[in-house]
Amino acid sequence: MWNYEKRLQYPVNITTPNAKIAKVIMSQYGGPDGEMGASMRYLSQRYVMPYKQCQATLTDIGTEELAHLEIVASIVHQLTRNLTAEQLEAEGFADYYVDHTAGIWPQAAGGVPFNACEFQSKGDPITDLFEDMAAEQKARTTYDNILRLVKDPEVCDPIRFLREREVVHFQRFGEALRVTQENLDSKNFYAFNPAFDKMGGDCPCRK
Repeated sequence: MWNYEKRLQYPVNITTPNAKIAKVIMSQYGGPDGEMGASMRYLSQRYVMPYKQCQATLTDIGTEELAHLEIVASIVHQLTRNLTAEQLEAEGFADYYVDHTAGIWPQAAGGVPFNACEFQSKGDPITDLFEDMAAEQKARTTYDNILRLVKDPEVCDPIRFLREREVVHFQRFGEALRVTQENLDSKNFYAFNPAFDKMGGDCPCRK
């Protein structure tokens, strides 16, 4: 159960709408490395994580990604609100407008809809944590790309905050990976799945 505060984790105050920028930002809502996939990834993986400290990390970061989803949605909304259909069309937003008007709907910048293939929950803590670290780096790269394209300081400000959080999350998942490795009863981190195999004895690689 979560306590919800009715405010954004980081403020978004955009005064100049720009649907062209919104189309780019949208990718971090429902794109391949976006906040929706991140939240579902971590909140799904936590159930089979055998170590409480690492389980807490997945819960904390997965919950924070929900807050980031709100931030990205707010950016997209503020970039498209009060624009006419003609303005949206002129700024390359016509295809999206036809299906969703100015509503928020998860898709990549290229128009590919969000689907469950955007995230992974493998059931192996080592596999999942490496996946998580890679995911944070990919999201950080996407934010880097956005900052190279977008020059509006009112948009760049919250995007920089989100980028910084990807770096912090990468570090925290690295710590969780270290905790997991230290708990394994084996010098070979890939010898067995600690969430499934019992002390390594049930692992097919040992038969």
